[in-house]
Amino acid sequence: MFTDVPDEFLLDEQTCFALYAASRAVTDTYRPLLGELGLTYPQYLVLLVLWESDDRPVKEIGEALHLDYGTLSPLLKRLEANGLVTRTRLPADERTVVISLTGQGRAVRERAAGVPSAIGCALGLDDGERRELIKTLRRLTASAAAYSSNTDSSEH
Repeated sequence: MFTDVPDEFLLDEQTCFALYAASRAVTDTYRPLLGELGLTYPQYLVLLVLWESDDRPVKEIGEALHLDYGTLSPLLKRLEANGLVTRTRLPADERTVVISLTGQGRAVRERAAGVPSAIGCALGLDDGERRELIKTLRRLTASAAAYSSNTDSSEH
């Protein structure tokens, strides 16, 4: 066992672990609320994208959620099997699949109306704190993505 562990190697000093633990805790908070709607957290995220703007190509949904096609495709198939969305190929471009809400998918939005406020209460943040946290997390995401892409390109 290491007795002289520098602070930089303490678990509680790791940004990645704090983000990981927070993400898991928040996702776990969503689970019972979404379970009542018959949704998983990733399915809820897809529906949020479609509730914002319906009839979206799979590529756009993937970009909005930072998910690749291999991860997104099974989610969309499950939502379709549950009658919440339809998948349609564009006649002009057979490679483009457009995802659209069904009436049932739109109706889930009404049933989910209490989820955001319940999560807000569970997180213990007022609206200003919540908005500031989102702003900080977006900045962190952009910085990490830029660093990662610079590191990837310099390795090749």
